[in-house]
Amino acid sequence: MKVFLGVLLMLVIGTNPLIFDFNKSSGIEGWKVVDDGVMGGTSSGNFYLSPKGHGVFEGNVSLENNGGFSSVRYNFSRKEIKEYSAISIRLKGDSKRYQFRLKANSGDYYSYISYFQTSGEWQNIEIDLKDLYPSFRGRKLDQPNFGDDHIEKIAFLIANKREEKFSLLLDKIALKKSM
Repeated sequence: MKVFLGVLLMLVIGTNPLIFDFNKSSGIEGWKVVDDGVMGGTSSGNFYLSPKGHGVFEGNVSLENNGGFSSVRYNFSRKEIKEYSAISIRLKGDSKRYQFRLKANSGDYYSYISYFQTSGEWQNIEIDLKDLYPSFRGRKLDQPNFGDDHIEKIAFLIANKREEKFSLLLDKIALKKSM
C-alpha cells in the first residue's frame, strides 16, 4: 500500500520543485505560529512534526478580545517561479475552511491569499498563482492579483469568524507547471 501511495503521489506532484517536504527528519524550525495575540486576542495555535512525519498545525481559535485567527508561516530563500503556474499542497484537514497565503517579498505588508475547504481526508489542493489576490488584515486591496516571478514566504491561516478547534496535517507543498 505504501508503494502504491508513493507512486500515486509522484503522479500527482510529479517532479515539481518542492517548497517543503514534511517527513520524520524535516527541520521545521523555520515554521512560526502567529496568533491574534499580536492584536490582543487569545487564540492559540501550535505547530509540530507528527510521529509519521507530517507537519501538524492545530489549536483553538477564540473570538475574545477581538481575536479570531491563528496562522503558521514559513520564510525561505527567494524561489524563482517563472515557469510555474500553481501551488500543489497535499494535506489532511478537519473539514474546515483555511486560507493559503504567500508573499513575493517577505517584508511586504500584505499577502496574496486564496481559500480552500478541507474534507477530513487526504487531498491534493491546487491553487493557481494568478488567482491569489492581495489582502491586508482581512481586506482585499485594490491592486492586481499575484504576478511576481519569485516567492519568499508561505502561510496557512484559519479565521472563520467563530470559536473552534482546528487541525491541519501537511505533507508536501510544491510548485506546479501549467498543463
